[in-house]
Amino acid sequence: MGKGYSLKSVRELSGGDEEFVMVLVQTFLEEIPPDLDNMTQAVASNNPQMAYQYAHKMKPNLQLFDIDLLSEIKQIESWSKSNKSKEEIMPVLNHIETKVKSSIEALKADFQ
Repeated sequence: MGKGYSLKSVRELSGGDEEFVMVLVQTFLEEIPPDLDNMTQAVASNNPQMAYQYAHKMKPNLQLFDIDLLSEIKQIESWSKSNKSKEEIMPVLNHIETKVKSSIEALKADFQ
């Protein structure tokens, strides 16, 4: 799978400013883990609206770091508007968790 993330968009956004790249990486590492945990807890407690909020909040950061989960995030968002059970969304959530945690570990190894 590789690193699970790419800095291509981050570097384009930074315009070559490596300090800004570091700020974006650090912000990602600070914000995404609690958002992921909160989204997971929202699904576990069958709170679709809260799950939607965290999925929606995480989406731009995941896209910025080229973590290919847009389809899965959209599925979480759609679940929040459906009457489907939490069991139906769990495989998607588990995939998101695995991929995001892997990317977080790779970022930590590369930047800390």
